Amino acid sequence: GHEGDGKKKGNQRLRQPPTAPAGRRRLQRTIVPGLHRLCTSTREFVIMHSPSKRLITSMSKRLAVSNLQGWADLPDDLLHSIVALLGSSLDLLAFAATCRPWRAAFFSHPSKSTLCFSCPPVLIRQNPIQPPSNGHAKPQRFNLVDPSNTGTNYRCQIREEILQKFYFAGSSYGQLIFFRHRCCLVVDAFSGAEVSPPCLPELNHNVFESYYCSTLTAPLASPNSRLLASTKSSLFDWPVGSDSWSELKLSNVQVRQIVELNGQFIAMDDHMKIYTLQLAPQLGLQDLPIEWCGGKIPSMDSKPFLVVCRDMLLMVCYSLVSLFRGSSFCTLHRLDMSTNPAKWVEMKKLDNWALFVAADIRTPPFSCVNPERWGGRSNCLYYTHHSEPWGVRWLGNEPDLLKDPSASRDLVFGRNMWRYPQSLWVYPSMFYSDRK
Repeated sequence: GHEGDGKKKGNQRLRQPPTAPAGRRRLQRTIVPGLHRLCTSTREFVIMHSPSKRLITSMSKRLAVSNLQGWADLPDDLLHSIVALLGSSLDLLAFAATCRPWRAAFFSHPSKSTLCFSCPPVLIRQNPIQPPSNGHAKPQRFNLVDPSNTGTNYRCQIREEILQKFYFAGSSYGQLIFFRHRCCLVVDAFSGAEVSPPCLPELNHNVFESYYCSTLTAPLASPNSRLLASTKSSLFDWPVGSDSWSELKLSNVQVRQIVELNGQFIAMDDHMKIYTLQLAPQLGLQDLPIEWCGGKIPSMDSKPFLVVCRDMLLMVCYSLVSLFRGSSFCTLHRLDMSTNPAKWVEMKKLDNWALFVAADIRTPPFSCVNPERWGGRSNCLYYTHHSEPWGVRWLGNEPDLLKDPSASRDLVFGRNMWRYPQSLWVYPSMFYSDRK
């Protein structure tokens, strides 16, 4: 669903990666062999749990399916049932890559917008660094790892030149964002497709230290998509497809994170202050007065971050109790905007949600509901680590060791800004797109 090579949209240059049919076949092999059994169980479920009128319709469709000549001819309602049963991002990606009718069925699925909450994100993980061979350093390699099936391992399609020469600045809507001096590059984390925005205005800071936060406001293909980049003293805005950036000068504010909650953009600075972000008619930040319930304000040392759980906005604060024993607290606060002023209200636990966070503070955290569906655990924080794919911590206000002595306590959880991509969580950009 990408535009062809050499086409331009405004000053936006598009670059397509080479096709990789072998990689697609490997993805399809994760779903096609067991699909006949899955289709059969899906039809039986529909028939056994439907009223009589629906029963007759389902039975007739079941007989029709048995006479079909190929997988591409399966009816949409059956394909939608299969999509609902898949609990893996890579399986869903393989499903949509199988053929055009299946891809169309994926995009027309009535609950497609909730897929990012119902299955875990994919981990993009750098392979362990190999020693130089014949005096030449081996290239960086990134693989895709699925938490619901750790046996899956696919190669990331990003060009080696990007990983070597550009500085990582964030990720958003399945895209990785890179900068090199004033040049910017937005790269699809799965396909490797690239978009080149126009050059930014001159910066007076070190390139690596300049970009505190970079994010898209919508998928790249959306008509209202913008790319935002926060620096030490400015917030830059590029309407995708336009020829230039606009700049909002900031005074004593460094925007560290931007999230969207129910259509409203919310920003947090380096002192945990919260703002509402206005995109039109011009870029603007408005201070949002918030009180802390009980008056207890977490320390900035806890590296707080914001995460959206459907209609809830949470602030998660991490505190290491003992470096030697690895015991820690992960406290939760929910933003209650029904009061004036709004309040941060502490939560004891997160019930049936799991959170995913990466080591780089510029990558967005994710939330997933009912993680037991794919073999995960509720009320847990999944965090990336350099020595293992990820560690797991309990969420709430009790130390990990009091709850579960085996909760990855030896993998210390820390977040920072990194010059080059580290392991990070991401959903395929296809999950956010309406293209067929």
